[in-house]
Amino acid sequence: MELKTNYQYTYFMYPFMIKNNKYKNYLIKLLKDKNYKLRIFEKEKDLKMYEYFLPKARKLLFSSFSFSNEKNKQLKELPIDTRAAILSKYPCNIFEYNLNTDIQAKIDNKNGIYFTIRKIEIICFNTGICFLCIKASLEDESTFSDVLNFNYKFKDIYSKTSELNGYDKIRLQTDSFANVETFRELIQNIVGNNDEIKKLNVNTERFLTYSYLCIDQSAWDNVNGFEEIENQFIKYANVLSADNSVSYDKNSVETLSKWKYAKIGLTRSSVSLFASNYDMNNYTILPYEYENQYFYTYILNLYKKLYLEKMANKYKETKDIKKIRKEFTKFTKELWIRETTEDIIGIELNNRIEDILGLEKLYREIKNKYDILYKDLNIRKSVKANFIVLVILMLSLMLNIYNFIILSN
Repeated sequence: MELKTNYQYTYFMYPFMIKNNKYKNYLIKLLKDKNYKLRIFEKEKDLKMYEYFLPKARKLLFSSFSFSNEKNKQLKELPIDTRAAILSKYPCNIFEYNLNTDIQAKIDNKNGIYFTIRKIEIICFNTGICFLCIKASLEDESTFSDVLNFNYKFKDIYSKTSELNGYDKIRLQTDSFANVETFRELIQNIVGNNDEIKKLNVNTERFLTYSYLCIDQSAWDNVNGFEEIENQFIKYANVLSADNSVSYDKNSVETLSKWKYAKIGLTRSSVSLFASNYDMNNYTILPYEYENQYFYTYILNLYKKLYLEKMANKYKETKDIKKIRKEFTKFTKELWIRETTEDIIGIELNNRIEDILGLEKLYREIKNKYDILYKDLNIRKSVKANFIVLVILMLSLMLNIYNFIILSN
């Protein structure tokens, strides 16, 4: 039986990197383009976000919380170059893309999966690590199969092979973009050639997915148990197509369940919340929390992973071990050992994401490599210093012998 969907959306997330010496120029590019607007977080407006994140994490992700109305006004009045120079000093800047709201007529109701782009955000850290985040949702009364097929196809929309597969059955339902190709051009304009991130151990051919799906209670309530639709959940969490017949066991998805009628499935490339509208919370409060607090918890952990990958790559390329060790120590003090939140579910979600991304293992591997290199460097320095001392002692001895001979004569 086909599952009925009550509410859904998916964030497609694409990581990219800006060279450190180009970061300010990238901010200038966004500030000059009227399609982009710097997102300002305010305590009153974003109170739940403010309360969820601990001060250090909040300062890292949302510097604008510290902006007063006067400071924000002054910032807008500054020349763009000066504004970019100031913003480049903050740990993170978030820009929103201005989307048109006029809806175009459907080309063919029977041909294609129609969807709307709800939001486009660019999240940029001053280390040059950035994320393009695209929120999309299906139009009309979409079936569960439509959601599966859409997520499955759209996650590869920017890959080179997508040109071979074709996307004629995905129809953009907004005047902001005439078709999928126009949308791909926008992505290219935002991320550039992305050569920097291609040096890392990162899949640049596919979007990460962060999705929310609330199904009709007829399939999951106090009578119909989750076990009857668990296979559908596993397929959804693994971002598979509707006709995929591969049998995945439960271990293919890390599952977090702090609610009776909602579960989060985690894989290395996706976070997926699967809920039933039998619980009113699942289409009122939970969608907001999932799209805000929990979303940025995921972003923060993705940032940690890319930062660690970046340092691992530096380890291979640079000979300045002291500089790398200093950066690694700073990362450890300011980000690694800092807790993100005191929220019970947030703590559990953060820990699960860390596990599924393999952050602890990656951190230990890099730390061990740096420790070995640093010890080796100190040993070589010690040997060199000892050699110099030995040479000085030999010269001193020879000089003493010479003086002794002179005095004896």
